[in-house]
Amino acid sequence: MNYDVLIVGGGAAGFFAAIHIAEANPELKIAILEKGKEVLTKVRVSGGGRCNVTHAEFMPNELAKYYPRGERELKGPFHTFCSGDTIAFFEEKGVALKVEEDGRMFPVTDSSETIIDCFLKTTRRYGIDVLTGHAVKEISYSDVWQLTTGKGIFKGKKLLVATGSSPKVWKLVQALGHTIIPPVPSLFTFNISDRRIRDLPGLSTIASVKVLNTNLNTEGPVLITHWGLSGPAILKLSAWGARDLNRLDYKFKVKINWLYNSSTDDALVALRQVKENEGKKRVSSVNPFDIPKRLWFSVLEVAGVTEKMRWAEINKEQLILIAEQLTRAIFTVDGKSTFKEEFVTAGGIDLKEINFKTFESKIHKNLYFAGEVLNIDAVTGGFNFQNAWTGAFIAAKAISD
Repeated sequence: MNYDVLIVGGGAAGFFAAIHIAEANPELKIAILEKGKEVLTKVRVSGGGRCNVTHAEFMPNELAKYYPRGERELKGPFHTFCSGDTIAFFEEKGVALKVEEDGRMFPVTDSSETIIDCFLKTTRRYGIDVLTGHAVKEISYSDVWQLTTGKGIFKGKKLLVATGSSPKVWKLVQALGHTIIPPVPSLFTFNISDRRIRDLPGLSTIASVKVLNTNLNTEGPVLITHWGLSGPAILKLSAWGARDLNRLDYKFKVKINWLYNSSTDDALVALRQVKENEGKKRVSSVNPFDIPKRLWFSVLEVAGVTEKMRWAEINKEQLILIAEQLTRAIFTVDGKSTFKEEFVTAGGIDLKEINFKTFESKIHKNLYFAGEVLNIDAVTGGFNFQNAWTGAFIAAKAISD
């Protein structure tokens, strides 16, 4: 079958590009080829089924800082199509978005089906062919692009690959002469088995975290889970340290300061003051730090201090131990867990081989890429989708011209 434009991948980037190509040039015959039985599966599970569409960061250079891989390359594209443009696109299609406290943006309906319905209705309206069960087995070029699937041969003047993290497609792209940066996991939680946090699942607090023997450190909300540690600070470390932590085989030590901006000496001074001023009071009745009660009691337990003890009974060694446990607690990480269903990889097509003014290949004319098929990934919060929308929009503009 012959088309003007072939798009491989029925996900966020593929649909967004197809719609923008059709809007810019309705005469073009467009097909989306999706290997699975369903399209937009990642959109469906994103944000716990609510679809974290984008992030309320509207300054292109600031937005780019959320991408461990792709920061430099995305600055220009974000000046062309940014989060504000994403909001405008969906609102024009009748999908209102809302901002949550942490900056994440969702459809007002809190349902990813709203986004999926929007895409499906729009592609139907423009007569875009959406073909499921079409796994691409071969890509070749001779005057036009030719794709071989289990259900036939498709020819197109222009080709956009938007398959996300697909090892099979990466192999096909590699056969065309592109370099693939080997993929490693990003956005994962740390598996830790430690009695200090064993009884604290569900507890969240602001802390600073450092991976020992590396330059990786951050601060922010840390969530204690049944498996170990998660939350924005941990996910950020996993994204920025994706390759380093992979090299360590996910076995390393982290140092946590539960008081995040206070030193051990600061903590010791505060503890001595409480011992001096509140000596007659029970330890359980005075928590001198802004940390959750359960965490405070866990720290006391490590120092051999019971809740019924009075402050005057705590000795010098115990005070030092409490201060150390509060500001430089060492935990051993042994493995990782995927963060919810949002499996993201660091890796993909080498960014040096892409023209970021058009998202076209520098190796082949009329070959374009968008989304996570490229070596671009972000921290959690709607940023990976924004990369998909931006790349798809710019590629669509170049293709329709």
